[in-house]
Amino acid sequence: MSGDQLIGRAIAPVVQIVRNIKPDQLDAPTPCAEFDVRRLVHHLLFWGPSLEGAARKVAVPPPAEAESDLDLTQGDWVGDLVAQLERIAAAWSVPQAWQGTTHMGGPTEMPAPLVGGMVLGETLVHGWDLARGTGQQAAWDDDILDYVHREVEATADMGREMGIYGPEVPVPADAPLLHRILGLTGRRPA
Repeated sequence: MSGDQLIGRAIAPVVQIVRNIKPDQLDAPTPCAEFDVRRLVHHLLFWGPSLEGAARKVAVPPPAEAESDLDLTQGDWVGDLVAQLERIAAAWSVPQAWQGTTHMGGPTEMPAPLVGGMVLGETLVHGWDLARGTGQQAAWDDDILDYVHREVEATADMGREMGIYGPEVPVPADAPLLHRILGLTGRRPA
């Protein structure tokens, strides 16, 4: 299966996870060392428009306010994040989004399939982070896990160089595929 066929199925579990976050869980830690639940929600809201724009081949710079300045006490952040995730899924569900080159919040052009794979990986891994931080279960089907594993495996060194991933966590070769993805991104699956 191609990325445009998988993105909606990859985002659907994350939408459910977001809908089940309770306000008293916002300060809970997540497996992503730099983010508690609140800061991870900020991160997803902050970068969401750029990820959506990348699918449409439109460079959308990040908002003027700092990522940490987003205020979750105002408005419906759950509804806002769900809507943003659904817009990302819709934008990347179009086969043309995966063709040619695109921008991701900056002037540098990158191959669209690379960016799309990064969007799939980012969504899955941060969805798992949110699930772990809020005591929820996260599950994706094998097609999605196979695709994301291939993408993360191919870009893990670049991700570490960019500071997006931590040092690889050793995971047995026969571990579940989700655990192997998480280990590549520097997370401890257990």
